Amino acid sequence: MRPLSLVLLAAAGLWLAWAQNQAPAQLTLEKVTDSLYVIVGSGGNVAFVPTAEGVILIDDKFPQDNPQIVANVKSITDKPIRYVLNTHHHGDHTGGDPALLAANAEIILHRNARTNMVKGEMPGIPRIAFSDEAQVFLGGKEVVARYFGRGHTDGDAIIFFPSERAIHTGDLFTNGTPFCDPSANCSIKEWDRTVQKALAYDFDVVIPGHGPVMKKADLAKHVQTVAAFRDKIKQGCQSGPVDSAAERLQLTGLAARGVPAMCKELAQ
Repeated sequence: MRPLSLVLLAAAGLWLAWAQNQAPAQLTLEKVTDSLYVIVGSGGNVAFVPTAEGVILIDDKFPQDNPQIVANVKSITDKPIRYVLNTHHHGDHTGGDPALLAANAEIILHRNARTNMVKGEMPGIPRIAFSDEAQVFLGGKEVVARYFGRGHTDGDAIIFFPSERAIHTGDLFTNGTPFCDPSANCSIKEWDRTVQKALAYDFDVVIPGHGPVMKKADLAKHVQTVAAFRDKIKQGCQSGPVDSAAERLQLTGLAARGVPAMCKELAQ
């Protein structure tokens, strides 16, 4: 199963049952900057910043990936994971939350993402949520979680690493066709504007929700890609019955699942 297909399981509240029946995938550690690393493979991309006082982690894949994530972090530092910032609620990004909470890490996410976890009866619901922005200061490093608006869901956060001139976008930016999750109040209307706001940050490197590490120019191009995708969806929605729009647009899988909700939003 492709990584992006797993998001649908999260949206349907079935991700945990699926994940518990899967063998852990082999994860790979990559150095992004002197103080920023990414762990790829299995679910969404995990980033972390090691500091003298502990580690700040971004997302945590599926439950069975936790031992490898911890091992990869320990290969860089012997300090504990102190904070976890979730980019959104989907289970391929939050599956490790329960284990990390049990290990005394504090988990932070947008209030809408927390609401989505509560609605989905997902395990490891964080104790701390923010409305617009959260800042974590640890060991001389600053990491910022910022909510710019709806897109992939209604609770997507962009994570900014000022000293590293880098951001983590979660699934607002991936290497696949945009998936608008109707169960989490996504918005194809707002998505490109949401990402456009993030471009105001001073950064060079982009860690997407899925896929290889990219550059700021790639994210700027993604804004245009989402806008073009929205125009394509609108045309498909208007050219016949909504229930056959995905077929007319030749969309399958996740992208097709979001079509009815996008048609409804675009008709308003």
